[in-house]
Amino acid sequence: MSILEVGKTTELKDGTMKGVFIEGHNVLIARVKDSYYAADNHCSHMGRKLSEGKLEGTVVTCPGHGSQFDLKDGKVVRWLKGSGAISAIGKALKSPRPLTVYKVKVEDARVMVEI
Repeated sequence: MSILEVGKTTELKDGTMKGVFIEGHNVLIARVKDSYYAADNHCSHMGRKLSEGKLEGTVVTCPGHGSQFDLKDGKVVRWLKGSGAISAIGKALKSPRPLTVYKVKVEDARVMVEI
């Protein structure tokens, strides 16, 4: 286990996120008010980069098929967007899987993630 700096508190504005690489992991870093969150940057459905999606509060939406995850705990909020046969097939082929989340701490304006 390592605790690594991923940036400064001034680099992310409230309601924004970015992807970073930490020891071979592609990690999403998000700021919501004065809290920071870190999770896998790949959607557990088709692997799209979540940092290219939309952030609403602590919920990130995948830019691919609209799956949503809560960055507080990685839980699935919505598995795929839409309805109908294509959505049903997609849900049957890949069952919902939460994101791995990482501990974040802030020290002296440095954002640190535990991997």
